[in-house]
Amino acid sequence: MTMDKTIPIPTPVTQPFWEGCTAGEFRYQLCNACHEPQFYPRALCRHCHAQDLSWKVASGFGTVHTYTTVHRAPSEAFDADVPYLLALIDLDEGIRIMTNILNATETDVSVGAKVRIVFESRGDRVLPQAVLAQ
Repeated sequence: MTMDKTIPIPTPVTQPFWEGCTAGEFRYQLCNACHEPQFYPRALCRHCHAQDLSWKVASGFGTVHTYTTVHRAPSEAFDADVPYLLALIDLDEGIRIMTNILNATETDVSVGAKVRIVFESRGDRVLPQAVLAQ
């Protein structure tokens, strides 16, 4: 029996994010009360708990905060992907995301390396990924 890769299911709170991915935009929330950015999407501001949030489009550029090479697949659905790079990326807008770095090996990447967000179709969903910026 083969397993499928887990694909996130949109909720009313996350739907604008997933629509952005489909449109090739990385969307994040900005609190209109305290002006703090946040990601992942939430119903309340994680800083001041206000409900007045708006959606913004990130530039798509960021910096590698840290990374690791995954050598052991979390499930058999990922067997063909190993080894792959998993990284925490600090986007220029002040939010941190976890994503894969595509088309690179750990010898190509370093903490502080510049990356840009790209979008990869996976089934009926589009997921944000990173590539090294040129």
